[in-house]
Amino acid sequence: MNPSQPPSVQPSSSKSPEAGLHPTPLQAAPVTHYENFPVASWLCPPHLREPIAAIYGFARTADDLADEGDATPAQRLQDLADYRTELQRVAGGAAPASRWVQVFAPLQVQIQRHALPVRLLDDLLDAFMQDIVFTRDARTYATHEELLDYSRRSANPVGRLLLHLYGVNDDRSLAQSDAICSALQLINFWQDLSVDLPRGRHYLSDAECLRFGVARDAIATQRRTAQSDALVMHCAAEARALMLSGAPLVRTLKGRAGWELRLVVQGGLRILDKVEALQGASLVTRPRIQVTDAPLMLWRALWM
Repeated sequence: MNPSQPPSVQPSSSKSPEAGLHPTPLQAAPVTHYENFPVASWLCPPHLREPIAAIYGFARTADDLADEGDATPAQRLQDLADYRTELQRVAGGAAPASRWVQVFAPLQVQIQRHALPVRLLDDLLDAFMQDIVFTRDARTYATHEELLDYSRRSANPVGRLLLHLYGVNDDRSLAQSDAICSALQLINFWQDLSVDLPRGRHYLSDAECLRFGVARDAIATQRRTAQSDALVMHCAAEARALMLSGAPLVRTLKGRAGWELRLVVQGGLRILDKVEALQGASLVTRPRIQVTDAPLMLWRALWM
């Protein structure tokens, strides 16, 4: 989860009957950098920028409740439980309460206008709450499958919500979207090992640590060994294979949306290039995308 200020909102100059109890609907701020929301750049179809920004504002604020400030885990869990209750209230047509009106007023408009699947929004909150509990209790993921189940709720809903807005709902496209989003979540983990481990967040699974002969205390203290290097490289390879399995979706989405997705996929693959170039040193060093990577990403996107 990345730190950021909660999104601000500005009143819209238009009026719409979908606003319900809000005669002047609020417009969410544009997407910036919520880690599981790599969308809504200038390539985003203009008519979808408002719903995407509203979904982003919902996810960004939930991320901040889970991760920012000095609240205790109990306080964070209670805030997210209240936030979850508010989601169900506004989805049912109730007027948004004042605490998060800047989030739920524009979101309610878009839920009504686009019939957004509320279950997917709720899944995101479930993942945030799981992160808090796992960090609080120093829990680890037993298997890679458990990690993918977390990704199913932390990342895959974003792709499915976007496909819903694009009017794409066939099983093949949904599966490809899930593969891309889960891969992006895994890539984020392997990029952020040097950041997450000091904060008590463990995403290298017990089964894979055992398979490569890596002790948990070595991982927790970021002690590099030949075994830990092999483990990180294995995880990067798995993430790459998953991303490539979903990449054909870029040819299903047409126009700006397809180009947006091409760059998202290439951004993830470029991070993996850098993780792999470090040969396991991402355990102690965080690789980053640089401006100088843009030409290569654009070239690769062109040939997808």
